[in-house]
Amino acid sequence: MGTDPVRPDDLTEDAFLAGRLRLRQFRRGHRSGHDAILLAAAVPARAGERAVEFGAGAGAAGLALARRIEGIDLTLVEIDPALVDLAQTNAAMNAIAARAIVLDVGASSARFAEAGLPPDHADHVMMNPPFHAADRHRASPDEAKRTAHLDEGETLDVWVKAARRILKPGGCLTLIWRADELDRVLDVLGRGFGAVEVVPVYPKPDAAAIRVLVRAIKGSRGPLQICPGFVLNDRRGRPSEEAEHVLQGAALGSGICAETARGVLEK
Repeated sequence: MGTDPVRPDDLTEDAFLAGRLRLRQFRRGHRSGHDAILLAAAVPARAGERAVEFGAGAGAAGLALARRIEGIDLTLVEIDPALVDLAQTNAAMNAIAARAIVLDVGASSARFAEAGLPPDHADHVMMNPPFHAADRHRASPDEAKRTAHLDEGETLDVWVKAARRILKPGGCLTLIWRADELDRVLDVLGRGFGAVEVVPVYPKPDAAAIRVLVRAIKGSRGPLQICPGFVLNDRRGRPSEEAEHVLQGAALGSGICAETARGVLEK
């Protein structure tokens, strides 16, 4: 059976990157926001490289990356056919060349290869996996939101394993996760990744981090680096100067950590 037709009142059209990216999203269910734009801003990609987004939804993070870096070869992976259709529509609406495919991130290597994602294929994999523990958070009654947000316990391991398989040696994985579970991220990345960089994301000065942006290089033995933090809002509750730049489409961090990530990929 096919998916039910989408009615116009099921959707909203939202502006990102100061209006340079317009996305249609379902009115109900998971809706993209700052996390998607931060993820896109953290990917140290360059024109001509292959980038794959896992759990792409309506395509916000991947398309934001493609808007920042023209000429990137972008594949959007999503399990929900309705969201795949929407992501493909959003790519066309923004005149961005991207391929959206229906694929379970937990699928076999053979299934990935059939979908055009064989081993050692991508320069970059980006992901915002479901990270709310199912045993600690009340599940949303909305099925789409529940799928996008809840981690059943093995999600991170499965997604990182799939990323490791399709990344080229020296390829870069970029992900966003809960700050209070950074130890889990580092444990999973210890299998096959190195040169891990962690950027803590703070809601305001003097507050505890709520997210971490993490970059890691497949096959590297480089050391862990904790990078300067990223502060979303100033003490008055207004977006920080750096946040304004990123939300308008700039890369995250022009300092040593971003330069290290690019340098490792060039070796």
